[in-house]
Amino acid sequence: MDGRRARGDRTRRRAARCAADIATTHGLDSISVGALAAAAGLSKSGILTVFGTREAIQVAAVAEARRVYVATVIAPVWDAEPGRVRLRALLDAWVDYQRAGVFPGGCFVAATSAEYGHRDGPVAEAVRALKREWLDLLEAELATAGSADPAEDAFRIDAYLIAADTRRQLFGDATALDRARALAAAVVG
Repeated sequence: MDGRRARGDRTRRRAARCAADIATTHGLDSISVGALAAAAGLSKSGILTVFGTREAIQVAAVAEARRVYVATVIAPVWDAEPGRVRLRALLDAWVDYQRAGVFPGGCFVAATSAEYGHRDGPVAEAVRALKREWLDLLEAELATAGSADPAEDAFRIDAYLIAADTRRQLFGDATALDRARALAAAVVG
């Protein structure tokens, strides 16, 4: 592989991860090339070379958050029996993900959904797709578990998790994670 290509890939990964971290504490809109360069220890020109635009950085931040979420919450439990067993494992993995402080501002999806929920464009679509993918996963597992209304139950589980993230971020209430897991587990049955 060409050395420039390898350096570009490293720059892209480092900047995308740093941008995802920033998005959880300050929002996707707060990401600027200069601030990202300073936070990531990269040059502005290097960032612009691999991304081209601020919007491309924001979309890359969403993609990186998805990659991290899949690696830390979904992949570790994917071998669990589908349905109730996998759902309970997902809830445990989500709580572990939060406790580990994978993102400095908590759940990336919670942080960005409100910010981009009323917008259009590539960044908003990336945020929506990430949230939809999570809800679809919950609905599919709930259907396998025999839920009478997988969409309703997925809504409830997601609401409990987002509420726990909010309470933890606003009030430092880590017990909210256990409360949300218990309430969500009751939905699972």
